[in-house]
Amino acid sequence: MTKIENAKVLVIATNGFQEDELFSPKEALEKEGATVELASLEMDEISAGEGDSRSIKPDMLTKDVKSEGYDALVLPGGLANPDSLRTEETVKALVQSFAKEGKVIAAICHAPWILISADLVKGREMTSYPSIQDDLRNAGANWVDRAVAVSNGIITSRSPDDLEAFNAKIVEEIREGRHDRSIGSAA
Repeated sequence: MTKIENAKVLVIATNGFQEDELFSPKEALEKEGATVELASLEMDEISAGEGDSRSIKPDMLTKDVKSEGYDALVLPGGLANPDSLRTEETVKALVQSFAKEGKVIAAICHAPWILISADLVKGREMTSYPSIQDDLRNAGANWVDRAVAVSNGIITSRSPDDLEAFNAKIVEEIREGRHDRSIGSAA
């Protein structure tokens, strides 16, 4: 069991993230007392890029982050954000490291693309934004249409409409602690 007040959570994002999908989990976790840090591909401020969207300055570069010391990883969606991140070898390696250590991983909307590229979906029950359900199925996931799906500590969710359930599940899974990752080839 991990006390949420002692939890340290990493968010990975770059330009083009879905605004609510970054800020809502971050604020919900901080409200519970967790420490949340943001890693990105560059140290410049990143933004959703949608009109008057909020921007945020990363705390560190993804290439400099190690999974040790963190209890969970949050991957916000959007289109450009996960599409850019899933091609970065350092990001894939970092996500795989969280999985190998049995740490909580949460991905919403299009962010499961990153999990596909990190080879973490085969045999798992997962959800996502509906437009990428075929991608998940083709990678071996059992896609379901519901607010949140959890498979051995890997949390997936569909869209900003599901943020309340997504955020609550992240807190719950962090409290449960490490998870057995016997499903999937990167287990």
